[in-house]
Amino acid sequence: MLSSLKTHLIELSRDFRIADLLDIIIIALLIYAVLTWFKRTASRFVLIGIIILGLIYSVARFFNMYLTEYVFQGFFAILLIALVIIFQEDLKRFFERLATWGFLRKRGATAVREQQIEILTHAVANLARKRYGALIVLKGEEYIERHIEGGTELDGKLSESLLESLFDPHSIGHDGAVIIEEERIVKFGCHLPLSLNTKKLRNVGLRHTAALGLAERSDALCIVVSEERGSIALAREENIRRLSGPDQLKPALEEFFKREEPVHSSELWRRWLRENSFEKALALFLACGLWLTFAYQTESVRRDYMVPIEYRNLKTEWVIEEPKEQEVSVSLTGSAQAFNVLNPQTLKIVLDMSELVEGRQTVSINRDIVRHPSNLSVIAINPGRIQLIAHKMTPVEIPVKIETTGQSPEGYSVSRIESIPKNVRVLALPKNHRKISIKTEPLNLDTIIATTTVTQKLVFPTNVQFINGKPPVVQVKIEIEQATENNQ
Repeated sequence: MLSSLKTHLIELSRDFRIADLLDIIIIALLIYAVLTWFKRTASRFVLIGIIILGLIYSVARFFNMYLTEYVFQGFFAILLIALVIIFQEDLKRFFERLATWGFLRKRGATAVREQQIEILTHAVANLARKRYGALIVLKGEEYIERHIEGGTELDGKLSESLLESLFDPHSIGHDGAVIIEEERIVKFGCHLPLSLNTKKLRNVGLRHTAALGLAERSDALCIVVSEERGSIALAREENIRRLSGPDQLKPALEEFFKREEPVHSSELWRRWLRENSFEKALALFLACGLWLTFAYQTESVRRDYMVPIEYRNLKTEWVIEEPKEQEVSVSLTGSAQAFNVLNPQTLKIVLDMSELVEGRQTVSINRDIVRHPSNLSVIAINPGRIQLIAHKMTPVEIPVKIETTGQSPEGYSVSRIESIPKNVRVLALPKNHRKISIKTEPLNLDTIIATTTVTQKLVFPTNVQFINGKPPVVQVKIEIEQATENNQ
């Protein structure tokens, strides 16, 4: 058994690629984001149950436990629909969080934050002393607009007097919430979603219920001032706690705003490594397990494909006689998983035609010129050689024939028609240039009653090429003669 494990590890180290490492890292980051996000949500126990089932399925697949694997495959098909229903709200929050996650956060100035903390601390202390009921929402990094109903737009600068006036019992909208974002009061009189967590809402009023409801759905910090007791409570991350006094508010606000303080990149990385170490280890373990279960397979599969040939670097003066090979059969080998993600249209054989010689020649097709994914190997090419007949064309002068349709109007006639220039210079095979005919597109004479010169496109046969890759242009001069009475 030890020798089998050793052989398996040797094969794994030999076949492991940089792309596999990136594959594991990306999946580990996604798993880590999900773990850290859902560990604070009410649905985290459901997520833990799903992870356990996923581990059981991975083990069954790895050890070829066919019956267990068969049952779980049908179960996961139903589970996918259940996940969308169970985590509907959490998924919305997760994708909204991704949009503002990481280094895209907007950092606020420290001095401005300190001023904001002082204003909030004094204003909330005054509201509690006067027993003015208040509900203040400090927006975090997540969008909260979809959770808020009603309210009046304000967009006023944050100040103690403004906050106290908004929550004055005689003020319109004093029963609603005030939304603060970037040192400004953006709305007041807003209605927040209510929490259904009865265990955390004993002996509290509607403001506390609304504050916890928003804290369960976002990362906002909600400050509640009780109208009956004059007490202060904070709701954040699905929890609500009552402060013993206004002096505890300032440290809580400093902690909330700490995430927006500028952080040096080295300190940021050290903090990231220290935080959530268990979730990081678990995410890496799960990502490796998923890769070993679904991506890494030791059994090789062989499949054949008809792969098109692309002739590149063919100089303008060279031509390859038809028929020429358009595709060849290529045999690939690799894991079944690698073939599952293969797009056959990406397979291609690129032949370099920069070294062509005159006449018949043989071109070899080797494995190096077959474009294919790095996790697959080319084991056979049929045919391995193709025959080509190449010729070098030379510049020749070909006369231009003017094609016309219709006839001049009554009383007018064409006295002379000519192309400028009379001949065009193209590339053609020396043996064929006398048979080449170059004509203009048909020129309609029905409406021409005066001598004129027009630019006319040319119609070229397929056995010519253009010098410098640009088709020549000619002008056609038509001289019109008006009939006299004697001529009539």
